[in-house]
Amino acid sequence: MVAKRIIPCLDVKDGVVVKGINFLGLKEVGDAVDMGVRYAREGADELVYLDISATREGRNTFAALVEKIAAGIDIPFTVGGGIGSVDDASRLLDAGADKVSINSAAIRDPELIGRIASKYGSQFVVVAIDAKCVDGTWKATTHGGSVMTDKELFSWAMEAQQRGAGEILFTSMDHDGTKGGYACEVYERLSELLSIPVIASGGAGSIADIAKVLTEGKADAALAASIFHYGEIGIQELKEALRKENINVRI
Repeated sequence: MVAKRIIPCLDVKDGVVVKGINFLGLKEVGDAVDMGVRYAREGADELVYLDISATREGRNTFAALVEKIAAGIDIPFTVGGGIGSVDDASRLLDAGADKVSINSAAIRDPELIGRIASKYGSQFVVVAIDAKCVDGTWKATTHGGSVMTDKELFSWAMEAQQRGAGEILFTSMDHDGTKGGYACEVYERLSELLSIPVIASGGAGSIADIAKVLTEGKADAALAASIFHYGEIGIQELKEALRKENINVRI
């Protein structure tokens, strides 16, 4: 059985890791490279770095940062944020990233998924979906959750898989940063619908939350930020607890 993955997520603005609640109220947390090195040492399976810088200058800073991250850690890491073309993806992959995550650009230009996958392989392409539940329907958003689209979560995830995505990273914006638990029923449905891995994001507040999304939610990986950034749960502590629940994780 494939091991479940634990993935710290680092939102980066101009080289600094930040964190907010429901994508708002950002506060500086620490240095992006130093935190990545620490998480790798503590036993993280992978890392996700999301560039939330609003300017092209910020994007250039991020590409240089990716080189430093690649030199400093020995676990796979995914990078995303502002990737709008194959050239954007190439610049980050050439800098040392293991995968790229695309979100708004994939909704705007779904064929981008296939173009990147054709050049590098599906295993390099993560399609991130930030969605809100509106009148009982999960709707995908863009631009950090500020723009609602007509894309429905499940049909869009299926389309992304068909176009060449190697993984789906779904963040429930209703749960993000709240530490109230993941949207487990949604992850269960996604995992049963898709044949590619599903990464759960949004709502981790306890070991029990993560155990639940990896079992009842059937997610292949659990992504979290605040609980790791603020030292509320250690990665090794988490994995040992998951093992006791008969959840297969690498220690």
